[in-house]
This record gives sequence, C-alpha cells and structure tokens, in this order.
Amino acid sequence: QVQLVESGGGLVQAGGSLRLSCAASGRTFSSYDMGWFRQAPGKERDFVAAISGSGGSTNYDGSVKGRFTISRDNGKNTVYLQMNSLKPEDTAVYYCAARSVSKSPSIYSSVPYDYWGQGTQVTVSS
Repeated sequence: QVQLVESGGGLVQAGGSLRLSCAASGRTFSSYDMGWFRQAPGKERDFVAAISGSGGSTNYDGSVKGRFTISRDNGKNTVYLQMNSLKPEDTAVYYCAARSVSKSPSIYSSVPYDYWGQGTQVTVSS
C-alpha cells in the first residue's frame, strides 16, 4: 500500500553534507511513522532516525544525534534526512521505511517497519 523511493545519495568528503529524500506514494502518508536505516558492507541493518506521522516527535541513534536531522513534509508525501558533518563510518546504503502509526504506541518502540524503499548509497571519503 506504500511505495517508497529514496534519492540524494552520493559521494562526499568527510565533514561534508548530504540531504536524502524519500518520496512515498499513497493517500495516507501522515498515518505512517517514517524511519531511516542504514546497512554498511558486512554488517546488519541499523536504525538511524525516525519521525512520527504528524512530525511532532523524532528519535535518533546516538551515533548520528546532533549531526543528522529527520523531517517530513506531509503535503509532499516526503521524508528527509539532512546529514551534516559526515564521517567515513557513515558510509552505507540508506533505506527509508514506513510503519502504520496504529501498530506502535510511539516512534521509540521496536515494532518492525512494514514497507521499505530500495536504498540509496552514501559514501564518505576520508
């Protein structure tokens, strides 16, 4: 019911910035918590950030807190991840994900996300 398409990845030098976008199809975008995850080579997929359906609450992994900002524009059916002060260890494929707000009491819960995008590569050179 939800199709997600990420964009904005690329190659950037350490200390630089990128903004990822995730465009969602459907008519009920505000009914979904949105999250960003990443997977580095040889490692499992890790949580990066999440934002509630209304945009009123956000959650970040400690490794990106203070450097990354998640936001959404429900009028455009789009969620963003602004990444500043990038480090080589941020190199990964970044995935956008959606979860119905009815399935979780808050964005801090561990309820799995249901829909995933195809991913976009972010490479940070040192």
